[in-house]
Amino acid sequence: MNIISEQTSMLTITTERLILRPLTLNDAEAAFEWTGDERVAKYMIYSTHERVETTREWLRTVKTTDTRFEFGFVRKSDNKLIGSGGIKLLDDGFWEFGYNFRFDCWGMGYATEASKAMIELVRSRYGNVKLKAECADENTASAHVIEKCGLHFVGFGEYQSYDGKKTFKAKIYESR
Repeated sequence: MNIISEQTSMLTITTERLILRPLTLNDAEAAFEWTGDERVAKYMIYSTHERVETTREWLRTVKTTDTRFEFGFVRKSDNKLIGSGGIKLLDDGFWEFGYNFRFDCWGMGYATEASKAMIELVRSRYGNVKLKAECADENTASAHVIEKCGLHFVGFGEYQSYDGKKTFKAKIYESR
């Protein structure tokens, strides 16, 4: 991991294949490529965006602080925004991370690469923190990413989409 900028609101990280950088309103069209894709939104906490304006509204809410880091994931090879994600401190003292990628970028290791970079960032700032992540029980690919990041299955739970239209049985993972 190479941190390009230390200022929290402008924090940028480079990995082998990705640049993790702040999202902006200018990213709406590129982000709509995955937020508007039913295949990508299937297990997500948001419902599929029907219009790019919905993605713009979401981007207006994305904020980075000292305990919440949000990133757009840019592929170095073509400078294309291919996903987003973040890591945040929860009330229970765990740091929770998540990610979301364009469908044509699935299965290429980008989620693991981005997640490990976000975990490394938090550990470099706050030490050996406790980590947590969850995914839909049916989302075996995401479960595999979480396990590759060193977390272990601890139980089942449930989560619901923001609009209440989707409810998922979830697998919950934590670091030891």
